Amino acid sequence: MEKEEKIRYWLDIANEDLDVAEDMHKTKHWLYVAFMCHQVMEKLLKAYWTAKRDDMPPYIHSHVKLLDSCGLLSQMTEDQLEFIDFMVPMNIEARYPEYKQNLAAHLNEQVSLEIIEKTKLFKQWILQKF
Repeated sequence: MEKEEKIRYWLDIANEDLDVAEDMHKTKHWLYVAFMCHQVMEKLLKAYWTAKRDDMPPYIHSHVKLLDSCGLLSQMTEDQLEFIDFMVPMNIEARYPEYKQNLAAHLNEQVSLEIIEKTKLFKQWILQKF
């Protein structure tokens, strides 16, 4: 697979995940909105990694490590860094039910909408970096 195809792969699945996040918002699954937006951000970072580096992105979920390894962490605003910190625990794929319940207790329609909007802003920001 050529470099451009790999980049397109990451961007396409990031877009699909964003669509899923918006669908989860419509059905009031706030925790899964947050999880899917976490995934969107991770995949956007892996697309950027693929565009800017010659090695494969690592099999990690840490936005901070990906940002730092790509040289983007130091370019982020305070608001962006706060959003990254907020999103860290939203990678719920292999979490215990109690953990998920605690996270879900802090999510609602308004927070869900804010997560989607901030994810879209993150997407615009990173695409401009390409």
